[in-house]
Amino acid sequence: MASPKTKFAVGLFVTSGVVIGIIAIVWLGMSRHFQRGLYYVSYFDESVQGLSKDSPVKYRGVSVGRVDSIGVAPDSKLIEVVMKIKSGQELDNSIVSQLKDVGITGSMFVELDRKIEGERDLSPRIDFPSEYPIVATKPSDIAALLQGISDVLTKVGSLDLAGISDKLKLTLDNVNVAITDANIKGISTDLRSSLQGAKKILNSEKWEKTIASVEGAAGALNRLIGRAEKSMGSLDKSLSGVEGIIVENREALKINVEKLGTVLDNANAMLKDGSLLMKTSNDSVSDLTRQLSVSAGNIEKATDNMARLMETLADQPSQLLLGVPPAPRNVEPVVE
Repeated sequence: MASPKTKFAVGLFVTSGVVIGIIAIVWLGMSRHFQRGLYYVSYFDESVQGLSKDSPVKYRGVSVGRVDSIGVAPDSKLIEVVMKIKSGQELDNSIVSQLKDVGITGSMFVELDRKIEGERDLSPRIDFPSEYPIVATKPSDIAALLQGISDVLTKVGSLDLAGISDKLKLTLDNVNVAITDANIKGISTDLRSSLQGAKKILNSEKWEKTIASVEGAAGALNRLIGRAEKSMGSLDKSLSGVEGIIVENREALKINVEKLGTVLDNANAMLKDGSLLMKTSNDSVSDLTRQLSVSAGNIEKATDNMARLMETLADQPSQLLLGVPPAPRNVEPVVE
């Protein structure tokens, strides 16, 4: 029979095992919550056939984690893919996830990449709370291709093919009627006559003379062009000679130009002095003219006075001696 000590040891061992098991279970269940920052979730609005748990999560081709779980989102429409990032890389709002195929095997993985600047956000609308940080998504290449084909088929289906066919048929009927109404035979006859007339013109002697005249004019034009080229060559030589003379006598021409500028400056100064002198002379002549006018007026007055004096002396000579004429005397009349 076992002793109490043995029973106590066995009980302690069993209790310790149970406690350790409970702690291990709790740890394994809670470790996921302790690593909340390394878990991210993406919601896809398409089929994830070929994607499974532990499928790789890659950033531009480099493996950074694994798919932790796949399930239906709380809204029962989207697919929830929880990713565990083992590289410690934090995913911000500039990261977008996309489903990619692995060759032709049908397997898929999650590809992470940065958003292109100006790219439209194609993520599905999320109207429910999420346990992990959300990484935006965009449709896979196959989904985008199928969506494009669907849009094209929708646009094609919206076309009025019956109306287009009726209009095309009506157009062909109108063309047929126009061809039937056209006088094809008459047009053919007129065209044949025109061709025969053109043939006669081309075979006539006038056409040959015209061609000969054109050839003669072309020869004369060529000779004229040759002479013009010779004249241009002579002109080029003359210009080259003049340019050489200018280059050789550049210093002398520069000195002469400077002297010519000095001469022109002196001539300008002399013209200014002459203009001033003419102005002064004009003023002096004007003063002299005025003085001569005054003197002429005085002489004219003196001449008038002299004339009056001579007339007075002629009438009364006594004034030359007496000055003032004597007072007239009263003579009494003689009484008889």
